[in-house]
Amino acid sequence: MRWRSSHLPLLLVLLLSLLTLTPAKSESTTSEFRICSYNIQKFNKEKAKDYRMMNTLTRVVYRCDICLLQDVVDPDGSVIKALLKSINRYDGFVYKSVSSKPLGKSATDMQKYVFIYREQTASVIGQHQYESKPQVFTRAPFAVHFQSMKTRVNKFVLVPLHSDPAQAVQEMNQLYDVFETVTKLWDNLNVMFLGDFHAGCAYMKKTDKKNIKLFANTSFSWLIGDKVDTTVREDTSCPFDRIVVHGRVFLKAVVPYSAKVFNIGRELKIQRKRVRKMSDNLPVEVRLKSSALLLQATPLLFLLGVVQLLRSL
Repeated sequence: MRWRSSHLPLLLVLLLSLLTLTPAKSESTTSEFRICSYNIQKFNKEKAKDYRMMNTLTRVVYRCDICLLQDVVDPDGSVIKALLKSINRYDGFVYKSVSSKPLGKSATDMQKYVFIYREQTASVIGQHQYESKPQVFTRAPFAVHFQSMKTRVNKFVLVPLHSDPAQAVQEMNQLYDVFETVTKLWDNLNVMFLGDFHAGCAYMKKTDKKNIKLFANTSFSWLIGDKVDTTVREDTSCPFDRIVVHGRVFLKAVVPYSAKVFNIGRELKIQRKRVRKMSDNLPVEVRLKSSALLLQATPLLFLLGVVQLLRSL
């Protein structure tokens, strides 16, 4: 068989593409992407000065590519600055944060939503503070548009909610309007809602579900179920903290059965009283499938192209 010189440039391009698109085997390309949510309960300067508590929180956050913290009382930003310093003293990853403004209806109870994320695996490409008149939310969602080349869905929107227990059902129902707002804003249907919704026990009953659009609309998948206990106390068993994703594309990008509670006491070998000192809530998390498998499949397509070219020579 004689090769035609006119085909050689194309052949070289295909071979170079094959080499450059083959991913290196490392933790950043082969492991899954973890998104976490934690109501840390009045995370203020006093808690930030507690070395044990900060060490525990550092270990919780460091497991995650993106971690949403709720009930952060940090008007000047010093509390999150101290946490980032604690997290970034470890080698391997650099963490950054993006925060909402202080939110609440009372000057004595102003809280922030804070996303802490790994610079190596995620980046912020947009943020939006939701507002409505009349304002239904006590702490209106602060939506953040993230991008990550590590996940099957490269761009997605995270929408946090720490509801007021007394109006949990109304606030959860209003999340559908937030969904419509952010999808139009960023032209992206890959939306995840997460946070302490108070979605259970006395605050949300089975009969309330018909009044919540995110339950009635089958496009939304509730990954933390109604029977999951997200509380620390032994005398309660309530699914307050939730993770909800929209659409089949986003749902298929989720690692099956990966949405769960992270039991700090059991996993980190910490006494219950120390866990309760941090918060009455436990963190919840979900993992997204890695894009590494897709990248590994791409060179194969080029290889098939090379075979087809050789056959035509």
